Amino acid sequence: MTALLYLLGVILFVIGVAVSIGLHELGHLIPGKLFDVKVTQYFIGFGRTLWSRRRGETEYGVKAIPLGGYVKLVGMLPPDRDADPGMVRSRNTGMFAQLVSDARAAEYEHVGPHDHHRLFYTKPWWKRVIIMVCGVTINLVLAFVMLGTVFMAHGVPTISTTIASVSQCVKVVHENERPGACGPNDPEAPAAKAGLRPGDRVVSFNGVAITDYTKLQDAIRANDAGTATIVVDRAGKQLTLHTTTVVNGLPSLTDPSRTVRVGFLGITPTQPLVRQGLGYTVRQMGVSVWDTVKAIGQMPDKVYHAGRAALGLEKRDPDGPMSVVGAGRIAGSIASAHDSVSDRLFDLLTLLGSLNLFLGMINLVPLPPFDGGGIATTLYEAARRGLARLLHRPDPGGVDAAKLLPVTYTMGIVLIAVSLVLIVADVVAPIQVS
Repeated sequence: MTALLYLLGVILFVIGVAVSIGLHELGHLIPGKLFDVKVTQYFIGFGRTLWSRRRGETEYGVKAIPLGGYVKLVGMLPPDRDADPGMVRSRNTGMFAQLVSDARAAEYEHVGPHDHHRLFYTKPWWKRVIIMVCGVTINLVLAFVMLGTVFMAHGVPTISTTIASVSQCVKVVHENERPGACGPNDPEAPAAKAGLRPGDRVVSFNGVAITDYTKLQDAIRANDAGTATIVVDRAGKQLTLHTTTVVNGLPSLTDPSRTVRVGFLGITPTQPLVRQGLGYTVRQMGVSVWDTVKAIGQMPDKVYHAGRAALGLEKRDPDGPMSVVGAGRIAGSIASAHDSVSDRLFDLLTLLGSLNLFLGMINLVPLPPFDGGGIATTLYEAARRGLARLLHRPDPGGVDAAKLLPVTYTMGIVLIAVSLVLIVADVVAPIQVS
């Protein structure tokens, strides 16, 4: 049964990825058709075609590898300046020049004499930006809907002032170590001495009213090896308990990788699910967007360390990037976990929401082949032509996106290399679900 649930989780994740990709590409297809751009292909996936059907001038289909998709908007590459777009010449003036020339030829081989006004590059700049940005927008909207559903319908684990467990001992540790299991010579924990029990709700600590766990945690840590008077609510009755906290090595609240010597009581709080409102979802999306931007900026370093982990030179960073293989393994682990069905479904929805957020943000990187590359090029063209009009200078014309093809190919090679590194790392040193 566990294996079947694991497989079901992987299948649901793959379907979710394919749907997300398909909706992203619809974000390009629909405005493209609305703005009368000639669209010849809409495909989900890469590789061998599994199924396709032509509707009008557009071929719709599914390919074997559901790791991407594309919409063929004819005219993404403009013809040579002063050249007939229906008669693109081949130029053998160098490797990159030949690549550009071949790409132009392939772009226009199906352009008929009545299609020139329907080519992508002939459309106003704002229409081109809308066509390119709508795919990203779809992913961000999906992320907002998925994560918002989790936050508002399922809830967010929220640390409370109710005790979940009580430590039985003080594990003596040294600098840069972490508390472990109790040993026979470890002293009894202050919480156990006080008689605290799971289910107790802390009302006050040393006369200070406790309204949230952060306040309690700060008070305990600041108490060092001092006496402590703790008022708890136990089954509706308030009890006053006494103990003495001890100084122990604990992870720093600002830098968990560092150990600090602070007051220790020996309790862990419950984390019940609390449903949030729309405002929380908006704020959390803002935080997640910024965290994703920072993660993308740190990607080269993170991929380097993932490669080292794949070679067995270091441990895998649990917060590092993963490939679709790793994400699929996470989905399988979630589906086969011993949680309730609703918990597992919402966890899968969180995974897909996070994936859509990443896809949306990575596609805004202002380099080809990402959508952000085309958006940046078009905005640059609009700014350049607008400045020329403002200064009463001749129109400098459009930006030749074909000249960026070497960058596109280089980035394509980089993306393939990164994907291979992460796939290998996810196979030999996978990130584990905690």
